Amino acid sequence: MVECPVVARIFLERRDLPDEIRQLFDATEDGRLVSGQAAVQWTPPVDILETEAAIEIVVDLPGVASGSLDVICARGTLLIAGLKDSPPCPQHEAAFHLAERSFGRFARVVRLTGPCDAGAAHATLSAGELRIVVPRIEERRGRHIRIPVRP
Repeated sequence: MVECPVVARIFLERRDLPDEIRQLFDATEDGRLVSGQAAVQWTPPVDILETEAAIEIVVDLPGVASGSLDVICARGTLLIAGLKDSPPCPQHEAAFHLAERSFGRFARVVRLTGPCDAGAAHATLSAGELRIVVPRIEERRGRHIRIPVRP
C-alpha cells in the first residue's frame, strides 16, 4: 500500500451531479457523449494524488488515441471523457472464449477540492496512461487585505 503525506479530499463520480456538470457532457467535441447514463459504456481506473502544489489525476487508457479524448475543467470539476474503438477481428467466424477488455464511450468525473488554476493545467498521454496535473492556487476568500486610507 502506498502512503501519501497529504490526504486526498476529492469526490469521485457523484451520481447527483449539478446541471452545469451535466452540460459538460453535452459540450464535448463532436457530440461523442451525451448527457444520460446510456452514453457511458465503461469506466477506466483512476488514481488521484494531492499535494500542496497540485492535484494529479492518472487514468489508465490503453489503446485510446489522444484525439478521441476530452478533458474539461469547469467550476471545480474535471471531466475526462472519450471513446475507445474496438479493434477489428481478423477472423470473422471466431467466437470469444473470454472478453475482459472494455471498448466504447467512457467518462470519469473528478471534483477538485480547494482553489485550482485550471488555466495552467496540463495533460499528457503516454504509453496508455493519461496524466493530468492541475496546479493549486492560494485561497483568496477570507484573506484580509489592508486598504490604505489617504487623507
